[in-house]
Amino acid sequence: MANIYIPQAQLTRLERLVAPGKVIVVYGPRRVGKTTLIQQYVQRYNRDVLLVTGEDITVREYLESQSLVKLRAFIGRRKTLIVDEAQYVRQIGLNLKLLVDHVEGLRIIATGSSSFDLAQQTGEPLTGRKFTLLLLPLAQLELQEVETAHQTTAQLEQRLIYGSYPEVVLMESNEDRQLYIKELIASYLLKDILQLEGIRYADKLLRLLQLLAFQIGREVSVAELGAQLGMSKNTVERYLDLLEKAYVLYGRRGFSRNLRKEISKSRRYYFYDNGIRNGLINNFNVLSLRDDVGALWENYVLVERLKYNLYTGRLVENYFWRTYDRQEIDLIEDGGGGLDAAEMKWSPQSATRVPRAWRQAYGDSSFEVVHRGNYLDYICGRRK
Repeated sequence: MANIYIPQAQLTRLERLVAPGKVIVVYGPRRVGKTTLIQQYVQRYNRDVLLVTGEDITVREYLESQSLVKLRAFIGRRKTLIVDEAQYVRQIGLNLKLLVDHVEGLRIIATGSSSFDLAQQTGEPLTGRKFTLLLLPLAQLELQEVETAHQTTAQLEQRLIYGSYPEVVLMESNEDRQLYIKELIASYLLKDILQLEGIRYADKLLRLLQLLAFQIGREVSVAELGAQLGMSKNTVERYLDLLEKAYVLYGRRGFSRNLRKEISKSRRYYFYDNGIRNGLINNFNVLSLRDDVGALWENYVLVERLKYNLYTGRLVENYFWRTYDRQEIDLIEDGGGGLDAAEMKWSPQSATRVPRAWRQAYGDSSFEVVHRGNYLDYICGRRK
């Protein structure tokens, strides 16, 4: 699969949203293909495009100027401005507002690896003028465009162990994948967070992630994490929030409509990529040698379903469901017009019935078991 471009689902949405007087902001963790996305866009629509990077000091001098004269001179006659790594440009939102307000017909795309940094800069100034797109590690929805059904089946174990970062998928050997994931964790994973003022304990941030890697599918006690790390509850909560905003972790609350036995205040955490999770605990063993296959499967399916919903425009809220007498369901999707429940089981032979308390309280909801025999329907939308 080396040197193959894997069609990105967000490219179609990007093409549809780009319009005069609008700013498209593309977020996502590092190394998921944001630069590739805009390069593909430029190849398809090479119409007066100015493509620059916020890492260039000369570019920053213009885009931080807040001078309409300098900004106009920088743009020239171009009708499309693309700013890659826009988080490095101070006051980027205010300057982009000046451009779209005063340069007629200008289209703007800005990409950034740090959602919380770029969002703070573009949020208020660009209210009503921007659309946002989130880019994540490759989805099976995208990979199926370049794979046969046989290849997808053969690659499943690799996806559970090494994840779906583009370069990982395209690599030929597992040794190269392991080295890449370890380098990604060491050099990129926490870079945005550690640049923030007040984050002083990189080792504890890493240790927090390692603790969470062993708690996939279980409710997390912030107090217990704080005790293990020697940190206050408030600090742990702050770190968890930043890890979510940096798209390292994905957190979900418990679903409840105020039934007495339902747990609603706790959270469960998942990793946006299985390879990152396994790299943090340095476990790349094959599935036959592991005791965490169920956790890997749950993490994989939940995040793939998240990508499917995101890339196809399905607007749903995601929860888990559990009662105090330990009846539970892995995923509840609330789309406003009904509830869809799903339980993740690695083995197709696993017999799982809808929990009695759920059936009694939400009898009009759907319920299904997602296993390796039917998961592609669930994460790629090939529904009957």
